[in-house]
Amino acid sequence: MRAFVFPGQGAQAIGMGRELAEVYPAAREVFEQVDEALGEKLSDLIWNGDIETLTLTQNAQPALMAASMAAFRAMESEGLTIQDANFVAGHSLGEYSALCAAGALTLEDTARLLRLRGQAMQEAVPVGQGAMAAILGLDFATVDHIVRDIGGEGVVQAANDNDPGQVVISGHKDAVERAAAAMKLAGAKRALMLPVSAPFHSVLMQPAAAVMANALAGVDIHPPAVPLVANVRAEAVTEPGAIRRLLVEQVTGTVRWRESIANMAEAGVTEFWEIGAGKALSGMIKRIAKDATVRNIGVPADIAALKG
Repeated sequence: MRAFVFPGQGAQAIGMGRELAEVYPAAREVFEQVDEALGEKLSDLIWNGDIETLTLTQNAQPALMAASMAAFRAMESEGLTIQDANFVAGHSLGEYSALCAAGALTLEDTARLLRLRGQAMQEAVPVGQGAMAAILGLDFATVDHIVRDIGGEGVVQAANDNDPGQVVISGHKDAVERAAAAMKLAGAKRALMLPVSAPFHSVLMQPAAAVMANALAGVDIHPPAVPLVANVRAEAVTEPGAIRRLLVEQVTGTVRWRESIANMAEAGVTEFWEIGAGKALSGMIKRIAKDATVRNIGVPADIAALKG
């Protein structure tokens, strides 16, 4: 069994998807359609811009989806379809890429939703008030216990359960810094403040969740061609109403990536294909499902290797 998985924020890079667009007309068409949907040349920023502008949340989210869908459409050009997967999943914004690949959302709607999602998440908390930190060397249960018991003012919570030794916390800057110090005392190998502009996947994102609830109410969501393993449940869903609710919950909820991969592996998945920019998910997957095969699909050579 096989799962197609799609990366989230942090994987962005100048030039991503350009080689695919040069080789595969279907990949080039993805970027053209995203540009048209957004009313701007996002592709020019992706291929020729500066990384600081690309990394802005409102740009990074639709850009990463475009790179993932370009790779997916290039795969389709070579006869590999969504039916070659048993599940799809995506890390945070990657969940939208997964739904687009599975036919639950149109490419145009996905681009517009992610542009709005990025803007709403950035605007939910004033710059400088929120923060996130990666905790390395402690498991989720330990991190979650510490943040619940930390005390003091401000919000801090476990935001991403990425793999057995990597958990991300999110919330008010002072509370995150206080929790990070407590993690080190508890035996964390490292507690790294992340270069992000907002406290994603925390209750502080509730204003953004409200924006997305309103936006998603006006968008058609179809049953995906293969089940989506949803971030906030770590289980497969196919019903459009449930998907709509979970996409809203995801804005403030924990990304349960470790459980999602483990549950797919337990269901019989032995191959995970990371489709799009970077290899961050592949590293996580190797630490979760150690016997699984992991492939990266991001450039034409990767697709040529699949045919071989």
